[in-house]
Parts: sequence; C-alpha cells; structure tokens
Amino acid sequence: MNPPEKAVVLCVDEKTQIQALDRTQSGLPMKKGRCGTMTHDYKQNGTTSLFAALNLLDGAVIGECHSRHRHQEFLKLLRRLDREIPKGQALHLILDNYATHKHPEVKKWLKKHPRFKLHFTPTSSSWLNLVERVFSELTRNRIRRGVFHNVPELIDAIDQYLNTYNENPKPFVWTAKVEDILRKVSKCKAILETVH
Repeated sequence: MNPPEKAVVLCVDEKTQIQALDRTQSGLPMKKGRCGTMTHDYKQNGTTSLFAALNLLDGAVIGECHSRHRHQEFLKLLRRLDREIPKGQALHLILDNYATHKHPEVKKWLKKHPRFKLHFTPTSSSWLNLVERVFSELTRNRIRRGVFHNVPELIDAIDQYLNTYNENPKPFVWTAKVEDILRKVSKCKAILETVH
C-alpha cells in the first residue's frame, strides 16, 4: 500500500496449463442478432504456462511462456525482471503462497539480489493480486475462442496479445474500498475456520 519512493511494485503470478485447443469446426462470427459460436468439442494440442509481472503503476506486463511450472521457470522470470528494470530501483513483488515462490533455490537467489522484496497474499486470496485481471482479459479476449493447432501458435497468440496490450497499458484500479475487501476476507476466513 505504501511502497518506498522510486520502488517498482509488480504483481506476479502464473497462469498454468493454458490449453492449445483446436475446435472440430470453425465458429460462426458474431452478427446482428446472433452471438459468436464455437463447438463444444475440441482436440487438445498441449499446454503452456504464462509467468507474468504486472507493473502496478503503469499497467505494463512482462510475461513469458514456459512448458513447465517449476521454481526454475520462476527464477527465469526473476532474472528477466532483474535485467529489464533499472538497477537502482527496489522491486516489491506481490505473490501468492505457491511453493514455487518459496523454493530453497529461489530463496538462495533472492539473498544474492536484495533489491527484491516479496510480499505474499493471504492463503486462498490470490484473487487479490491484480495480475489475475490481466489473465482474465487474456483469456476472455484472446484464448477462449481461439483455435490453436499447436503450442507454438498459442504462445505466439499470447505474446502478440501482451505486445499489443503493452503498446497502451493502463493500470488496473480497485473500485472496492479496502475495508470492504478485508471484511470479506475475514468473513471467508471465519467460515473456513468453522467446524462443520
């Protein structure tokens, strides 16, 4: 909520198992009086995982796809952030509690790179991380109705989407009050802690 002056705040997460789906028939386009269509059956041609960092201030996204979802791939994203963001700036990363983010190799790397500070969302609250909005937009606007004959086609589509998105990025702004969000989180926590 109050980052140090000149610090960069990045919302970081992974969208895993994005499927390269090939529809059995082409969908019909939207026209007046009819929404776009797509078949219910498909052929699955593999998956990819998108590792992404959303700059909280300007809305720009740094993202890369990998075939696996392990600490090694997460470290590749951290190294990229280290290369692309000027050395004089502290990096505050907002992440969920996924084990990949707390792997011993990641902790070892972070000790050697003290400008990185990690902030974890509460357990089961990764939706609080604004990078999830980018994933939602990507899914809705590019992936859901897409036809991908192979994983490289899917990765190209994701890369094109992110490049276009970054031409005119806009920061996401919470419209809910912080107090309302925290009240809902505590209510959910109380429900989870209730013995049934």
